[in-house]
Amino acid sequence: MAGAAEVYDYAAALAEFDASRSTVRSLVESGIASVPPLFISTTNYPPTDILAIPTVDLSLPLSSSAPLVGAAARTCGFFHVTNHGIDAGAAVSAVRAFHELPPAVRSAFYSVAAVEGMSYSTVPYMDRKSFDGPGPILPWRVSLRILLQPADLGRLPAPCRDALVEYLRCIEELGKNMARLLSQALGVGAERLETATQVEGWLMACNYYPPCPEPARVEGAVEHTDPSLFTVLAQDGIGGLQVRINGGDNDGQWVDVPPVPGALLVNVGDVLKLLSNNEYHSVGHRVMIKSSQDARASLAVFFNPAMSGGDSNLLGPLQELITTEKPAMYRSFTMTEFMDSRRKFGHGKLSTDQFRIALE
Repeated sequence: MAGAAEVYDYAAALAEFDASRSTVRSLVESGIASVPPLFISTTNYPPTDILAIPTVDLSLPLSSSAPLVGAAARTCGFFHVTNHGIDAGAAVSAVRAFHELPPAVRSAFYSVAAVEGMSYSTVPYMDRKSFDGPGPILPWRVSLRILLQPADLGRLPAPCRDALVEYLRCIEELGKNMARLLSQALGVGAERLETATQVEGWLMACNYYPPCPEPARVEGAVEHTDPSLFTVLAQDGIGGLQVRINGGDNDGQWVDVPPVPGALLVNVGDVLKLLSNNEYHSVGHRVMIKSSQDARASLAVFFNPAMSGGDSNLLGPLQELITTEKPAMYRSFTMTEFMDSRRKFGHGKLSTDQFRIALE
């Protein structure tokens, strides 16, 4: 029809973006003054309050820290940890250093799918073969993602390699400590979660959120829950993380979670939600872009069971948490089934509901 507005071809635009081996960082470096349609969000974001996330001092004995962890895991699903003994600032600086390397150096790592356990791209929100728009198809974020079993960090460039290798060495031990705390807080003993799952670091996501000429029109990450037992996040002071309140008078409201200097942020993932028989809450969260001038850097390590997908490695609600009053809410599953459900039903409640048992 003459005069009709031209229809934006999202598929063609994404194909062109892929073919150019670009990232959102590349677009910012090119000097764009407005946000391309692939990144524009159609969601209206009302003003948010600030949520005071509980802080757990890891220098306290288990008997004192576990109740604090349990209370947080059963409510907001997030908590800060202090006195963890890890130089998280050096690791976050290393993430920033990688993403701010010259384009020719960064581009050598470009890959949407993992190559030798590593990928570097602006990761899409959905399967690139199934979307049809409208956006946002892409987040205002570029990610270096490293599969940790096994991890080959020797491929990383020198400006970030040593700090990330050291951080990973330290964070694996912190992950074991978190598993003990979360297990003790469930009332099943400090070693039960480790015995059931052999907790290990699974994925390290080194994220960079460039400044945006129109911050209110984009999202650094849409609402999602994590495909993990739990996730440990190190971040700079820019902020942007928001959490959806679960329960109470403000159920469903979005709140800002400001960074706490020196602290690491831990959140319950979907796998632990299932194993805890819904005792622990895996809560929806997202990242908003706060600045047209400053980039945000963060480093997330996802911890998961060290298990293959075979039927001999079934997971499910811990038997100690199943009672007559509270029967099992989820069926047994393998990690392969779990990840398949995420890919098919999305990164949220719908995917975990596929394992839910209908109770009479």
